[in-house]
Amino acid sequence: MKRCEICGSTERLVARSLAVCRKCIVARPGEARPYVDEAHRRARAPYALPAFPPEDGPLCRRCGNACRIAAGERGYCGMVENRGGHLRVLATVDAGYLAWYHDWLPTNCVASWVCPAETGAGYPQYAHSEGPEFGYKNLAVFYHSCTYDCLFCQNSHFRGRYLQGPTSSAELAAAADEKTACICYFGGDPTSQLEHSLAASRMALREARRRGRVLRVCWETNGSMSPGAARRVMAVALESGGCVKFDVKAADESLNVALTGVSNRRTWENLALLAEYIGRRPSPPPLVASTLLVPGYVDEEEVAAIGRRLAALDENIPYSLLAFYPCHHMSDLPTTSREHAERCYRAAERAGLKRIRLANVHLLASGDYE
Repeated sequence: MKRCEICGSTERLVARSLAVCRKCIVARPGEARPYVDEAHRRARAPYALPAFPPEDGPLCRRCGNACRIAAGERGYCGMVENRGGHLRVLATVDAGYLAWYHDWLPTNCVASWVCPAETGAGYPQYAHSEGPEFGYKNLAVFYHSCTYDCLFCQNSHFRGRYLQGPTSSAELAAAADEKTACICYFGGDPTSQLEHSLAASRMALREARRRGRVLRVCWETNGSMSPGAARRVMAVALESGGCVKFDVKAADESLNVALTGVSNRRTWENLALLAEYIGRRPSPPPLVASTLLVPGYVDEEEVAAIGRRLAALDENIPYSLLAFYPCHHMSDLPTTSREHAERCYRAAERAGLKRIRLANVHLLASGDYE
């Protein structure tokens, strides 16, 4: 068992990459910060990306990281650079850095349990059938950039494809054929390439409307985009029958910085902003949240805090608890145990949430941590 470098405890799970336990990160953030910074410095070094959001240069307002990018440098996400004193966005309508594929419905989407693709919610306006949309598919769009640096990232391979193979929004929209019932943007994270996803969505929706077809558009995101961009994303999701899926890493800001490298203030601001739209289309729900149950770090106490903040916005926000699988810079941690997951489920219930789901239960390990 790894010993916490601050309190010396071996009773709590500690990832080697962080070297400090959750309790010290939350209660003694100043002492924990050097270990946190070193973990993210090592994680980002192979990709020539800034170790931290830069603080010297013109301000980028595209996300909550608020990078100030010096001449010749790039922002934290890698998609904005300073050329001759002016900020330039590398991802444009004509150049999105991504991969896409078709996934037959119903799929293992984090929102599948409340989505028209599996439930038929919103039929016939938003769904092809009153039940699961067998025979239809999802256009899954994986963006190769991110505004976070999750040490537990389960899709970390995307950084090796950074700025490779640009795809125009028109090319992407054309992939939404007559059997495509929904488009889902994820990654990485779509936040740093939102203009591309919005342009592709509008093109695909115009064609779907022309042909009288259902086509939903969804985003799965850390929620760190600008408030204006969050509203534009929600407008498309609402119109099409899709949703915005917030992957909430933590309630505590210091813990979020430890796990992802950056603050979660913008994420929570955008959750509050978009929760105002729920009443415009209660079914299918336009806003969904999820949390990865990272052993030793995201426990029932953290889930309870997340649950209270979500319930204060709307107790009916669907909330999925996701099992963790060891990978990336937290590969030394165990898979989420069933007991851990069930404790977190009960904590979310006690926090006041009414729609909770344990997802990817096939990953849950039997027994509890020793």
